[in-house]
Amino acid sequence: MTCWHQIILCFSPVGHTLRVRARKFPAIVNCTAIDWFHAWPKEALVSVSRRFIEDTEGIEPLYKDCISLFMAHVHTSVNEMSTRYYQNERRHNYTTPKSFLEQISLFKNLLKKKQKEVFQKKEHLVNGIQKLKTTASQVGDLKARLASQEAELQLRNQDAEALITKIGLQTEKVSREKAISDTEERKVAAIQTEVSQKQRECEADLLKAEPALVAATAALNTLNRINLTELKTFPNPPNAVTNVTAAVMVLLAPRGRVPKDRSWKAAKIFMGKVDDFLQALINYDKEHIPENCLKVVNEQYLKDPEFNPNLIQTKSFAAAGLCAWVINIIKFYEVYCDVEPKRQALAQANLELAAATEKLEAIRKKLVDLDQNLSKLTASFEKAIAEKVRCQEEVNQTNKTIELANRLVKELESEKIRWGQNIKSFEAQEKTLCGDVLLTAAFVSYVGPFTKQYRQELVHCKWVPFLQQKVSIPITEGLDVIAMLTDDATIAAWNNEGLPNDRMSAENATILTHCERWPLMIDPQQQGIKWIKNKYGADLKVTHLGQKGFLNAIETALAFGDIILVENLEETIDPVLDPLLGRNTIKKGKYIRIGDKECEFNKNFRLILHTKLANPHYKPELQAQTTLLNFTVTEDGLEAQLLAEVVSIERPDLEKLKLVLTKHQNDFKIELKHLEDDLLLRLSAAEGSFLDDTNLVERLETTKATAAEIEHKVIEAKENERKINEARECYRPVAARASLLYFVINDLRKINPIYQFSLKAFNMLFHRAIEQADKVEDPQGRISVLMESITHTIFLYTSQALFEKDKLTFLSHMAFQILLRKKEVDPLELDFLLRFPVEHTCLSPLDFLTTQSWSAIKALALMEEFRGIDRDVEGSSKQWRKWVESECPEKEKLPQEWKKKSWIQKLIILRAVRPDRMTYALRNFVEEKLGAKYVERTRLDLGKAFEESSPATPVFFILSPGVDALKDLEVLGKRLGFTIDSGKFHNVSLGQGQETVAEMALQKASRGGHWVMLQNVHLVAKWLGTLEKLLERYSHGSHEDYRVFMSAESARTPDEHIIPQGLLENSIKITNEPPTGMLANLHAALYNFDPDTLEMCSKEQEFKSILFSLCYFHACVAGRLRFGPQGWSRSYPFNPGDLTICANVLYNYLEANPNVPWEDLRYLFGEIMYGGHITDDWDRKLCRVYLEEFMNPSLIEDELMLAPGFAAPPYLDYSGYHQYIEEALPPESPTLYGLHPNAEIEFLTVTSSALFRTLLEMQPRNLISSEELGQSMEEKVKNVLDDILEKLPEEFNMAEIMQKNSNRSPYVLVCFQECERMNILIREIRASLQQLNLGLKGELTLSPDVEAQQLALSYDIVPDTWSKLAYPSTYGLAQWFNDFLLRCRELDMWTQDLALPAVVWLSGFFNPQSFLTAIMQTMARKNEWPLDRMCLTVDVTKKTKEDYSHPPREGAYLHGLLMEGARWDPQSGTIVEARLKELKSMMPVIFAKAIPVDRQETKHTYACPVYKTKTRGPTYVWTFRLKSKEKTAKWVLAGVALLLEA
Repeated sequence: MTCWHQIILCFSPVGHTLRVRARKFPAIVNCTAIDWFHAWPKEALVSVSRRFIEDTEGIEPLYKDCISLFMAHVHTSVNEMSTRYYQNERRHNYTTPKSFLEQISLFKNLLKKKQKEVFQKKEHLVNGIQKLKTTASQVGDLKARLASQEAELQLRNQDAEALITKIGLQTEKVSREKAISDTEERKVAAIQTEVSQKQRECEADLLKAEPALVAATAALNTLNRINLTELKTFPNPPNAVTNVTAAVMVLLAPRGRVPKDRSWKAAKIFMGKVDDFLQALINYDKEHIPENCLKVVNEQYLKDPEFNPNLIQTKSFAAAGLCAWVINIIKFYEVYCDVEPKRQALAQANLELAAATEKLEAIRKKLVDLDQNLSKLTASFEKAIAEKVRCQEEVNQTNKTIELANRLVKELESEKIRWGQNIKSFEAQEKTLCGDVLLTAAFVSYVGPFTKQYRQELVHCKWVPFLQQKVSIPITEGLDVIAMLTDDATIAAWNNEGLPNDRMSAENATILTHCERWPLMIDPQQQGIKWIKNKYGADLKVTHLGQKGFLNAIETALAFGDIILVENLEETIDPVLDPLLGRNTIKKGKYIRIGDKECEFNKNFRLILHTKLANPHYKPELQAQTTLLNFTVTEDGLEAQLLAEVVSIERPDLEKLKLVLTKHQNDFKIELKHLEDDLLLRLSAAEGSFLDDTNLVERLETTKATAAEIEHKVIEAKENERKINEARECYRPVAARASLLYFVINDLRKINPIYQFSLKAFNMLFHRAIEQADKVEDPQGRISVLMESITHTIFLYTSQALFEKDKLTFLSHMAFQILLRKKEVDPLELDFLLRFPVEHTCLSPLDFLTTQSWSAIKALALMEEFRGIDRDVEGSSKQWRKWVESECPEKEKLPQEWKKKSWIQKLIILRAVRPDRMTYALRNFVEEKLGAKYVERTRLDLGKAFEESSPATPVFFILSPGVDALKDLEVLGKRLGFTIDSGKFHNVSLGQGQETVAEMALQKASRGGHWVMLQNVHLVAKWLGTLEKLLERYSHGSHEDYRVFMSAESARTPDEHIIPQGLLENSIKITNEPPTGMLANLHAALYNFDPDTLEMCSKEQEFKSILFSLCYFHACVAGRLRFGPQGWSRSYPFNPGDLTICANVLYNYLEANPNVPWEDLRYLFGEIMYGGHITDDWDRKLCRVYLEEFMNPSLIEDELMLAPGFAAPPYLDYSGYHQYIEEALPPESPTLYGLHPNAEIEFLTVTSSALFRTLLEMQPRNLISSEELGQSMEEKVKNVLDDILEKLPEEFNMAEIMQKNSNRSPYVLVCFQECERMNILIREIRASLQQLNLGLKGELTLSPDVEAQQLALSYDIVPDTWSKLAYPSTYGLAQWFNDFLLRCRELDMWTQDLALPAVVWLSGFFNPQSFLTAIMQTMARKNEWPLDRMCLTVDVTKKTKEDYSHPPREGAYLHGLLMEGARWDPQSGTIVEARLKELKSMMPVIFAKAIPVDRQETKHTYACPVYKTKTRGPTYVWTFRLKSKEKTAKWVLAGVALLLEA
């Protein structure tokens, strides 16, 4: 038996993943049977939905087919809208079969829920009305019940009276006994007091005897068998010792008989057995000493001075102990004798007390018995009273109920009418419920990812008309889908929890609380997450992917049914969560597998996903499992928030009142809803006659009264709100301007993704602008001041983050949006200015207007405001020529009546005829409309940026080539005491392995309050996520002086952008780039020095003059970069460091030399300092010429002109030089750099075109219908491909061509080489296009190269594989291919007979150098000249190509060359100034021939470089010496060159 396994692989075709994997692992395609699941057709959608709703109850059979059709329509309409959404907004949204099934599921569940809800509400109202009807008829029954209750009450009153009499007698008896008891008790107390007094006295006296007794015992303790035995052994002790033993004998005398013999001998016999003697002493009856013994001891022994233990101790230790015992025993006895009478008296008193107490106990017992009898009577009385009270209450209650019933019937009469209307409304709703729920289910399932305008169009233009017209399912007129799912009270509660108060947010919150898939919030401004956290409070568990233990947190939440929020998601989600996202439960829905664990699945578990990415691209498989919700802030939502902010600052009283009022109104809505529901619920839930339930009736009445009171308060509140709103409304323009500006700066990310600004940072700016605004008493004046302050503050903050090239774009966008809002600009005119749709090409009848300009004029004339402009331009051509050809037409008045046109209309006319002046015109436009301060150049103040920073707000430097952000930061740090030497400044240059160093620096700095500079963060892409989390962690609880500075380069394309949104949004961004324009560059160059630098040299005048000239030179070389290849052939990173080191060299050389060493300085500056950057010989020559012009003796000795109209300044101080620049420098123009004014025309035209293209992209897009989207990329590429293949010529037959001529002259060899190279290119074009064609048909896998080629063809770009084999060219694909066909035709003509063409098209060669070398070789062979001693000389003729029919006898005629930077004058035969607006002039035929080097004429010639294309640099071909009457320097500075391609 054969056993086999099936493996099913599922891949999503969206994105690049499948394509890349299929290429890397060909077996995926080769070894599998591919089943491509296409989108479900409409028929499938209809049949699936029909089957699912077949068994659904509550749907009329008539509507089931209609519902299926509508569901299918919704799905397909969302697909169409998603395409437009991407086209307009570049946002991805996908629908899948799963989305469709979710829609069906939601519809069924929602319908069931709504049907039940409507039925219950209707039932409650019906019950309520029924109860009210029966209330009136119940009043008679209540009156009968009242009569029987009153009779019972009378009986209870009589019982109570009888008991009161009995209790009175018993109480009197108890009182008498109690009086007797009290008397006895007082007696006992007196006796007790006496006994206590006596007892205290006895005890006090006994305490006095205690020391003597203790001393006696202590004395006994000193005696023992040994020392007593030792005492007995004394043969003849001293008298003192015998006296002691005698005294002891007296005290121990039996029965008090004092022995007569008390001698030592008798004493020794008396002591006899030592143990017995000792025991006798211990057990001595100290309380009863016989009187005669006491007398003998007192008189005969104690009076003896030697009877002292201390003295006796010297003779015998035992005797001393006995002595002490005797003394203390006597003392004790004497005290005891004093106490004894008192003890006897005490005993007598105790006997009396016992007798009295016994008598008292007997009385008390009798009293207890009496009390018990009284208690029984009292209990009976209380019971009787309770019964009486109960009866009274019943009577009162019945009275009250009758009264309530009458009141209730009367008061609820109005409710009865309203409820009746509501019942009718519910009955109507039951009919439209199916259609309403259908629309609502579609809304919840599909609209979440869309913005407001798309949602509205889907609902009102796509779905509602379809329901009403195509399928005729009844729906409620003007249905609000939100009202279907929630109510005002709930929305009010959400607003109280922090949900923004706009329609879009309410829709999102409604969808979030009702969707069946897990919600995924797109929340770049963090407003949604703020609401979620407030809404769920402590019940919400928050985590994020990758957080330590995040899986455990999810498992716990799953088991306990918690709500968990996974925040800050990226575009991909850990696959381990897939089963959770898809709710793929196992074991009958009780468990979900997460990783290798089976986790218990609690039905109450809820997952909320959140991302702060502004425009994430989530794959269809994720979108199918979640409900995407676009929480991006809306303009009206933000306006409402900012209005509250501005009013709270300007009129805190008003805003406080408004907040309280809003909260109260929200609370009123909530309470009214609860009261209404409660009232209906109680009415409907009441069993039988609900008037028996007085509590219920009272509650109903209270509810009604409260509702009436609230309604009254609502009316009052609405009136107050109207007044407050009127007062607040005057601040709306401020909020509207701020909201508009936020969206303007938010649009900047479309220019460059590094321009990202958070709403939090914007709010701080907003507050700062209000605080810093001038105080004005007049309210309208204050509002104007606030608007201006906010606009300018935001402009300054944003400008410092922008590259110079983007600042005008931002300014223009801001100005246009402000003017549109103020209705000072016609949207149609602005749209025309930005789009400039010129559909037809018209040849110009006027020589001062190009075809393009005339076509634009013709297009303008079609608009109402510009009607007749074409006739006026043609009719008054002189006036128009003067205006068009003026140097600054934007500053001149328009001819004729056109001068009355508005600014925007003037801009439109200017763009038509002088697009190169649009950047200047826009700057003037902004200055006119917003003010001069918006176009003034501002110097970066790093100190100010630092003041705005905080531990939570880093500073982010966006780097530019040749600028060092660290230098400025170190200067600031030095000033504030944060230096590397002090250990308070940590500079980390990031790169491989530096991440740990950076982490340690951040940790140390956050604790110690240091600065950290993280340079080039773009080099550690993988670590940036960690950096973002570290900055977030250290932003709280760190030292207040802790600061982070970062620097990074901007990515070349948006796709390469890697810096996380969080890093950019929370930072103060600063672009650090060289200034543009001569004025700014020259000031910036001088700012590298200070007044002290100017005074430091002994040769002060020479130093100052040369230093200023050096600054001008620096400004020139830096400023020329913007003119592209005509400025410098290649781009060089000139920086302020070059200038400062040149200044040091200048100082050293002037101090070391008596005269100024001009040659040395020029060499050092031009060849080493600045020349060190330069790699191109022609650029080196340009640098040399600049220095020769700017640094020569006439700088000091004579007046040197640095530029036309700008002389080298006289001898001034530091501020004087700055002032001289401001006053004397001519307006910005290429002539300041030595270039022709035309040099900036192309640059400005390109800049202007790019600017308007960017502005157009930033405009809010109008919805483009799917028909306007045009053909797909594949169709477009197929058309281009077919066109090229059709026109592509066949390869040259080299064998056949070679047979035509056996002569292998240099020219013929050049022809063969060109043909061979052309063949290689033709082969590549044909092969690659055929391969692409097969790929498009699906017969061949698209390789990366083929895919790149497809992309290139779609963008009208020459594919790289062709460019590598072709000649340098700057053309787009269409123009390049036409040029390619011309080259093939030229070669084809040459190969006919291989004879040199009469005039050679030099531009048509792959390798023009080879042909020019061939000229030299041919002449060298003919004249037998050495080739290495020859050069090419050119002679410019006055003829055109058509004037020649055969080639010259030697050399060759060349055509196809153009001059840039100047023009050739055929009359004078020299180079002359170019005509204005003529960027390139066609050269006449050039006669090129070879001559010996020594015959070459160099006087009055300009060595003009020849380049293949206008990119110059690496496309250098040759140098032609052309005649010139002007100095060579003029043409070098003007960047004059010959080009082979237009």
